[in-house]
Amino acid sequence: MASATTHSVEGTVSQPGAIPSFWAIAPVVAVAAFMEVLDLSIANVALLHIAGSLSASQDQATWVLTAYTVTNAIILPLSGWLATTLGRKRYFMGSIGTFSLASLLCGLAPGLGALIFFRALQGLVGGGLQPNAQAILSDAAPPEKRGMAFALYGMAVVLAPAIGPTLGGWITDHMGWRWVFLINVPVGFLILPFVKALVRDPPHLVQETTARRVRGIKLDYIGFGLIALGLGSLQIVLDRGQQNDWFASNLILVLTALAGITLIGFVIWEWTRSDPIVDLHLFKNQTFAVANLLMFMLGFVLLATTVLLPLYVQSLMGYTPVQAGLMLSPGGLVILFLMPLVGQLVSRTDARWLISTGFLVIGVAMLLMSRFNTETGFQTIMWTRVFQASGMAFLFIPINTIAFTAIDTVQSSNASAIINMSRNIGGSFGISIAVTILIREAQIHQNRLIGHVRATNPALHAYLATVRNHLAVVGHGGFAATHVAMGYLYRTVVKQATMLAYIDDFRFLGVASILLIPAVFFLRSRKKPRTGIPSGMH
Repeated sequence: MASATTHSVEGTVSQPGAIPSFWAIAPVVAVAAFMEVLDLSIANVALLHIAGSLSASQDQATWVLTAYTVTNAIILPLSGWLATTLGRKRYFMGSIGTFSLASLLCGLAPGLGALIFFRALQGLVGGGLQPNAQAILSDAAPPEKRGMAFALYGMAVVLAPAIGPTLGGWITDHMGWRWVFLINVPVGFLILPFVKALVRDPPHLVQETTARRVRGIKLDYIGFGLIALGLGSLQIVLDRGQQNDWFASNLILVLTALAGITLIGFVIWEWTRSDPIVDLHLFKNQTFAVANLLMFMLGFVLLATTVLLPLYVQSLMGYTPVQAGLMLSPGGLVILFLMPLVGQLVSRTDARWLISTGFLVIGVAMLLMSRFNTETGFQTIMWTRVFQASGMAFLFIPINTIAFTAIDTVQSSNASAIINMSRNIGGSFGISIAVTILIREAQIHQNRLIGHVRATNPALHAYLATVRNHLAVVGHGGFAATHVAMGYLYRTVVKQATMLAYIDDFRFLGVASILLIPAVFFLRSRKKPRTGIPSGMH
């Protein structure tokens, strides 16, 4: 019978039984995605060690992060076109191999310039791992297991940023910063043979790849140049904007203008192409467009809080990196355990209610965080983070599921590239805006608090007298004690102003999450028929 077997790309025949094949493929593919997403955050905590080891300033060392995010942002939206042109399995295996090689070069880099170059290469060759992993899982899973496919992928890409700083700190402290990169090498080369043995391109993709080769592969150089310039410039603006004082910097002004012009030009150019490198016509589908907006905001909140919380407890409460990691880790474990549950629920429940629940939980959790102060206990912060993380688990799978059911199966590679780009760019915006709010609001609160420090204020005199008396007991008296007391007062003002700025950030993220809930109901819950080959065939 024709349905008894399914022909793969290589011409071999796989026996029926999609579920065993899916469970074999899923962990291997998820590990590849996890490895690449982890590298977005794992190197952050090693920057000071990198700067010291390579005789560079901290500002120069931050280009190690920027180089990766810029090239990663450029390649993400193109990965769908590359998968269709080269063959998804071939491109996926090539990405794993070259990413592992680039990681080895990063770990062996003799100087900062070489490290920045190899990090840019790492981001470029690894950018195809996320979207292709998602597309492989989506096509490999039978329809009733598609929620679980996105659960496994979600466990990789949501958990990785959560544990990245903690894992990076542990590796840096115990093994040295070079192992932050070298750790990818054995993992990458270990999973390559499993990918080769298990993954198959679906027949519709094989047909499209063959047709392109018959027609002749023609790269859209204009489209590629526009998106590379646009996304590259945008990523540099987001990464370096606050450090360069935003639009007070001519560099940021020029790059912002360049990003705006080239990205608008890219949209106009690609919209008229018969074979675009990024199929923007998918946004004509309302559900897919809204799903991308929601995924953008998921990345925004996820990455912003992943940056803010460790900074908060370390800078204001004196936590060590290990203690900060222990505070964050339970949230990651909650995501790990809830994802499979949500994967089961998404096939039985209206995805819009799951998404609304997720944003509501995150919003409430962020508003609870806005009640933190410098005396808040470890347990309170940890459980609030756990509550927030539980909301994250209710977002990733339903958003992806409803987005992919809105488009045809033959568009899965393009859709995956776009939705992963939305999440990554959302994360970049989230970090950039959250850090800007933090710094600007801290200055505003500091000015307000200092305005209350008046010579006529009895509370000021009482504070200074208390500090002087304490200093006198330990042998520091006289005029110098007053200067020391004023120094203590200034540090207290700065600390309180910074705490208030964090509260503003948490409140902003909470309100933004809750305000997104009405947008969820612009999604269409009724599933469209999907054309192409059945999802269980791979």
